[in-house]
Amino acid sequence: MARPGGNLTGINFFNRELVGKQLEFLRELMPSAKRIAVLVNPTEATVTEGTLRDVEPAARAKGLQIQVVHASTSREIDAAFAAFARERPDALFIASDPFFASRRLQLSLLAMRHALPAVYSGREYAEVGGLITYGSDITDAYRRAGDYVGRILKGAKPEDMPVVQADKLELIVNVQSARALGLTVPQSLLIAADEVIE
Repeated sequence: MARPGGNLTGINFFNRELVGKQLEFLRELMPSAKRIAVLVNPTEATVTEGTLRDVEPAARAKGLQIQVVHASTSREIDAAFAAFARERPDALFIASDPFFASRRLQLSLLAMRHALPAVYSGREYAEVGGLITYGSDITDAYRRAGDYVGRILKGAKPEDMPVVQADKLELIVNVQSARALGLTVPQSLLIAADEVIE
């Protein structure tokens, strides 16, 4: 939400800032992974630029090579997975993106169909079969947004309200999907997980 004068107020979900940790969890699940495909949506330029700015140094630090793939339509997602089937990256990183969240079922099903372990940014992916997710707890963030709106309705001025970080994060591991991919989830990940989907 923009304040007068160009300042911002509201809730920051800061999923892009979690890229390094997402790659770390993926690497913990797949220690032999070397090549990671990174799926981004070019129509969300700010999100894509931020993701790439964060993912490239994080991948380098973990000895991973990345291949950036763009998709902004359902057909382009299908084409991206057809390319993955030919090029066989070791794993897939799905950027945090509203369009991808709306296509979570397609993304999760294609990742499973192509036996491509993937890491996602939100719970909703794990709930439809995504392997591993790490990101802001959206339910908690929406609750905080509701509190924010309530304060405004009671007379608080948005321009006087700071940007609030959605600081509750959650790691969800879908063990059922891991088994289908032939992966054994390390005990350390199971212990660290906020939720394990059996």
